[in-house]
Amino acid sequence: MAKIKVKQLKSSIKRPQNQKRTLEALGLRKIGQIVEHDATPNILGMIDKVKHLVSTEEA
Repeated sequence: MAKIKVKQLKSSIKRPQNQKRTLEALGLRKIGQIVEHDATPNILGMIDKVKHLVSTEEA
């Protein structure tokens, strides 16, 4: 399974509750934090929901 690195670029302040929960579910809490996940359809869908707040790259 391919790995993906997700980095939070923008704050979740003044964002809808579902976007805040999606960031939390991805394990992102601070700007600049990087987490690594498997590239499953669930994770890719979550990243697509908050793509304006994060950046991704293959690990």
